Amino acid sequence: MGTSLPLEIILEVGGGLGLFLLGMKNMSEGMQAAAGNRLRAMIGAVTGNRFTACLIGFLVTCLIQSSSVTTVMLVGFANAGLMTLAQAIGVILGADIGTTVTGWILVLEIGKYGLPLLGFSAFFFLFSKNDKTRSTALLIMGLGMVFFGLELMKEGFRPLRDMPEFLAWFSKFTPNTYWGVLKCALAGAGITAIVQSSSATVGITMGLASAGIINFETSVALVLGQNIGTTITAFLASIGTGRAAKRVAYAHILIKIIGVILTTACFPFYIQLIRHMLVLDPDFSVMVDGELKYLTIVKGIAIAHTTFNVLLVVLFLPFTRMLANLLTRWMPDSVADETPHLTYLDVRMLDTPSLGLEQSRHELLFMAESVKKMMGQLRNALFAEKPDEELNRRIFHREEILDNVQKEITEFLGGLLSGNVTHDVVNEARWQVRMADEYESISDYIAGILKMQIKLRNNKLLPSPEGQEELLQLHDLTTEYLDFIAAALLSRSDIHSEAITRSDELTARAKEFRSRHLERLAAGKISPLVSLILPDMLSAYRRIKDHAFNIAEVLAGEK
Repeated sequence: MGTSLPLEIILEVGGGLGLFLLGMKNMSEGMQAAAGNRLRAMIGAVTGNRFTACLIGFLVTCLIQSSSVTTVMLVGFANAGLMTLAQAIGVILGADIGTTVTGWILVLEIGKYGLPLLGFSAFFFLFSKNDKTRSTALLIMGLGMVFFGLELMKEGFRPLRDMPEFLAWFSKFTPNTYWGVLKCALAGAGITAIVQSSSATVGITMGLASAGIINFETSVALVLGQNIGTTITAFLASIGTGRAAKRVAYAHILIKIIGVILTTACFPFYIQLIRHMLVLDPDFSVMVDGELKYLTIVKGIAIAHTTFNVLLVVLFLPFTRMLANLLTRWMPDSVADETPHLTYLDVRMLDTPSLGLEQSRHELLFMAESVKKMMGQLRNALFAEKPDEELNRRIFHREEILDNVQKEITEFLGGLLSGNVTHDVVNEARWQVRMADEYESISDYIAGILKMQIKLRNNKLLPSPEGQEELLQLHDLTTEYLDFIAAALLSRSDIHSEAITRSDELTARAKEFRSRHLERLAAGKISPLVSLILPDMLSAYRRIKDHAFNIAEVLAGEK
């Protein structure tokens, strides 16, 4: 019996923990699917206002049920230059409060209904064909897994109360002294760093406490440490990134460490504050059917967890810019230390499809901006008095970059679609793949025009002055059309009807220039050799316009 009991405890607690983690994942996916594009809109609404950033961090983390994923996303956005450090710090503070919602979900005394919730919602998830119904069922199924997993952990921990060896070992982690508080906090930080989920370790702590194995003070000290341990995910995500991303990760770590140091320094007063806030049942225990049960200790842990993170907001939110400046001085930008990155797509975002789509959308905006730069460089290269080899090299190099960016976007979105996603996410991902392909094709045609220009120059051939002027006019009109499409992509606007009108006008001008070119050829004003290349250049601009129009059709949902 002595050897089978520990194994039985391990199996039951391990099974409960696995079910708990899977439930958290399903609950997160269900919430994200139900939220739809609202989640992406929240991220896009982050401004320089620290209070707005904090609120958005709170709401986003409530939806995805993971502050770690939120901070990983912030690391990626900072690395791509899409978010300032001060903005990221505001979002982090809000995310830290948002992650405490999980604890409050566990406070609900419906653990015994976990299995029925799981079972009945599974039928709707398996047999319904409606996306909203399936998303809601997945959310409820995840919630049932969380509660049932916690119940399994509670029952698994219960025999530990009768094991003197375990109680003797655990007595070393009682927060009777300042060193004892620190040991508990370090233990909580270490376990959370390994599991990489503060929600899971908070759930384990609640299970131990509700089984009467650890007291309230120990629970709170463990939770304080778990707040530090949860920063490990963002730290790992920042490895190999630029200084901007590292500052975000270090800001999260610094905020948590300072908060824990201050709280542990006045730990007895903090415990008294939580007890006063709880009001009822300060001993957390009550006799039920002759058995001592700890019914309110879970609520006390949730209050302690939330209060700590609210205090962090009160302490740091007024000084986000000051903290950002301090970290920037501590870690100044250094070109030599930066590792160049092709894209900032993070595979960890595959677990949060809505945020993953937002990341890949920013890469599409990068492609749009790159194409704009290529058009500007190409104009400088066309008919220049002297060839600029360095300028030509930059255009060809950027075309190669966009080839690889398109490949990475396609692979990233392919991985995203392999998960459990809604039809809206599938459609958006397919549209983004299509737009990445269109932008890559545009870059190919830009490089192709440059190759034709080099061929003309190498053969010492130039179009007539009129032909040069017309080609530059067509170039400028095409550039304006690309800028028009890029602005629509940025604002998510439907500009289909206007895109048709502009496209037709651009096609008419290209045909007009081609007719004039043929007239000059017939009049003997240009070399026949020029006529072999110039029409192809005119055709290439029309193809660029066609690919840009395809992007407008995608934005309108036409393709």
